[in-house]
Amino acid sequence: MDTLSTARRVVVKIGSALLVDRGSGALRTGWLAAMAQDIAALKARGVDVVLVSSGSIALGRGVLGLPMTELALEHSQAAAAVGQIRLARAWEEALAPHGLTAAQVLVTLEDSADRRRYLNARATLSALLGFGAVPIVNENDTVATDEIRYGDNDRLAAQVAATVGADVLVLLSDVDGLYTGNPNDDPAAIRLDRVDRITPEIEAMAGDAGSGLSKGGMKTKVMAAKTATASGCAMAITHGAADHPLRRLAAGGPATWFTPQTDPHTARKRWIAAMKPQGALLVDEGAARALADGKSLLPAGLRAVEGAFGRGDPVTLRVTTGETLGQGLCRYTSDEATAIAGRKSSEIEAVLGYSGRAVLIHRDDMAL
Repeated sequence: MDTLSTARRVVVKIGSALLVDRGSGALRTGWLAAMAQDIAALKARGVDVVLVSSGSIALGRGVLGLPMTELALEHSQAAAAVGQIRLARAWEEALAPHGLTAAQVLVTLEDSADRRRYLNARATLSALLGFGAVPIVNENDTVATDEIRYGDNDRLAAQVAATVGADVLVLLSDVDGLYTGNPNDDPAAIRLDRVDRITPEIEAMAGDAGSGLSKGGMKTKVMAAKTATASGCAMAITHGAADHPLRRLAAGGPATWFTPQTDPHTARKRWIAAMKPQGALLVDEGAARALADGKSLLPAGLRAVEGAFGRGDPVTLRVTTGETLGQGLCRYTSDEATAIAGRKSSEIEAVLGYSGRAVLIHRDDMAL
């Protein structure tokens, strides 16, 4: 699959063991510089790139003199607080020579589980990509407890890929793909070049073993593949330790490619359409025509609000004449929507007393 060469939006997951030397705990600056060159080459082709980068705890524990063993929660959080500064600076310095701006985005599992926070994260990432920045996403280990953790960046990367509508997710690993068995123990094990459907047999091939610095094993990567492919994103597992891993993958380097089950746009529309609406927005015929032309819903086109709902909740879209158009995720509460109905976007701050988003429902957040 020549997917990476034709991608328009790519998410790349980079594990701690690739960024940080296991022996010294120091940053692998040469590898990082080569990786920045690969990213710059993608950006030069007009590709949006999001990085999900581990490494904060691995970097921080070296500075604090913590052992290379399992850490207590508070020690992990302390190491992350120290290491996150160094990780962000490392990416900033690696990308700057190529004229690229790095942006730090820290998230927890709650940010995707809560619809309002999910929409905020999505809007922020979309804005950063619109400005040409390279978001560096990591789990917010300084505050995350076990109850609100992804626990591994493989699944976080898959969620980020679904959130931003990526068409390719690349998991850089210490192996070059999914094998029928553990290649270290089974000389007959072979790599699967392509997986079109994740069956129980495929899941059974995945093991749990990870490296000394990483939390993810092959099982988490297959779980990530289920999330990514269901959202319309192709996913590759490939070896990342050598320089220029993305260049090698684009040139047809060894990897396991997981085939997407749909495209990102269709997957998101289906997800929105399947939600139970919490209320309804009644729009005028002019707004209905604008929505049919692919525009977002502005407050000026809103005529009435039905039901009580919060920010990020799904609502039905209806024309005042009674026709149902579809549904979408509203960026305002029912009370806020009622207050700004019929108003221009420039009037939102004067009406609500604070600045808000210019649209009630963005075109990407509606299924008509």
